[in-house]
Amino acid sequence: MKSIDITGSLRTETGKKATHALRKNSQVPCVLYGMKKDENGLPVATPFTVTVEGLRKLVYTPHIYVVNLNIDGQVYNAIMKDIQFHPVTDAILHVDFYQINEENPIVMEVPVQLDGLAEGVRAGGKLVLQIRKLKVKALYNNMPERVVINVTNLGLGKTIKVGELHYDNMEILNAKEAVVCAVKLTRAARGAQAAAAK
Repeated sequence: MKSIDITGSLRTETGKKATHALRKNSQVPCVLYGMKKDENGLPVATPFTVTVEGLRKLVYTPHIYVVNLNIDGQVYNAIMKDIQFHPVTDAILHVDFYQINEENPIVMEVPVQLDGLAEGVRAGGKLVLQIRKLKVKALYNNMPERVVINVTNLGLGKTIKVGELHYDNMEILNAKEAVVCAVKLTRAARGAQAAAAK
């Protein structure tokens, strides 16, 4: 899995007024949820800021990254867990990060990559990807950059469901019956089938 370096600064002031001032200065309020727990058993939150420019490569990309997060000289391994955008301008409003380590599995949305030319496509069908990202649970050292699915044997009108996917060192958490991809019948394929049946 790729990694990316991001540098941030601790923020002491929170609240609407403080966050509004930060955004005016091209700073994005962020929170890192750490490995340590508070008295209520919740992860300890560290508020910090990152420049909009500093987040650009992490946010506007199809890739997934482990983040080497440097907050005032203290470095954490983390993943981006949640991001909020402005509903009109699409500006980044807030980002949540979760600290990770080598012993505890993490959950990430991983892009799907279809591999091979499906039998059904050769027969005139159309390959349709219905789930573009799968929810994967794995140790971060085992987290793939993509979930690769071989579709070579996928025939006309056939589907691949989550429950049919099996990989070493990771678990897919989506519903087992969810259809990941399918070869749909096109008009041309239907016509060819009808002609063959005569």
